[in-house]
Amino acid sequence: MIEELIRRTAAEDDDAIEELCEIADADPRRLAPYQGLMLDLDVLWPAKLYRAAGADVVRRVIERIDDGRTPDRLNHLLLILAHCAHPLAESAMRRWSTQPPVGADELHVGALSYALEGGWTIGPDDSRRDLCGDTAHRWVMRETPRRADGPTCPWCASPLWVAVDLDTAEPAIEAALTHAAWSGRLVIETCHFCACYTTLYSRVTPSGSATWWAGNTRPSYLPDAAEPEDPPALLPVLGPALPNPYQASAWNRGGSTLGGRPDWIQDAEHADCPGCGQPMDYVGLIGGADLDDFGEGAYYLHLHQPCGFAAVNYQQS
Repeated sequence: MIEELIRRTAAEDDDAIEELCEIADADPRRLAPYQGLMLDLDVLWPAKLYRAAGADVVRRVIERIDDGRTPDRLNHLLLILAHCAHPLAESAMRRWSTQPPVGADELHVGALSYALEGGWTIGPDDSRRDLCGDTAHRWVMRETPRRADGPTCPWCASPLWVAVDLDTAEPAIEAALTHAAWSGRLVIETCHFCACYTTLYSRVTPSGSATWWAGNTRPSYLPDAAEPEDPPALLPVLGPALPNPYQASAWNRGGSTLGGRPDWIQDAEHADCPGCGQPMDYVGLIGGADLDDFGEGAYYLHLHQPCGFAAVNYQQS
């Protein structure tokens, strides 16, 4: 069945691509025995099909980049290495950051920057840092009363939205935030309207305080709201554990997820910490379909514990 799907994908069958993506999200290891065939047939996209790639497949991808015969495929090949996050891939991407491969001059970013697409980065101490965790839970939306006298957005005057209120005293939440090294209560508060136009930052503390960051810069293209908009009267609460980190969905109802890996609608957009400039850790995703019957897009939540910043950004098709 999988081999047939791969051959149909090579023939640009959209239905087959979708089925392979569903397998990659449900159990990436099922595709591992077929990844050599995918390379043979030049099935290089979506890169998440290679999440479980082993050393042999990774070596083939590296050799293909090094031989320089398909520079037009360099973008896809680097994405594959980013998503598999194999140590051999990391080593090669480090090498290409100073010795760019053939075709790198056509890329928008350097080879090592592709790591962000796979949810990892190289820190200032030159060690690898994973921005996402391996534990994930479904978020269930619970109705919550709006605060009568809560803070408002300095830009549009809409009441600020408490996107999440988490406490690592609960073991499941502690596990989901282990990669972020957070301990205590985490409240992320933002403007649900303005976050759709730019990344919004807040100061957070383990006591549960959240404060709009004074350094947020209003973009010139932000429309003037005719009147303040009420935020969603919903708060995500911990739901069932998910079988793997890849179950978030930015599109489907029930896709909102704490922890795990983000389902980016566009390119990966890990927010940079305004305190130190390093990519922030990923906390979770709140899908528009879970906030409103006609909702679209998704809010992505980020945290950087060393500097005490949280961030919210948004993507839509």
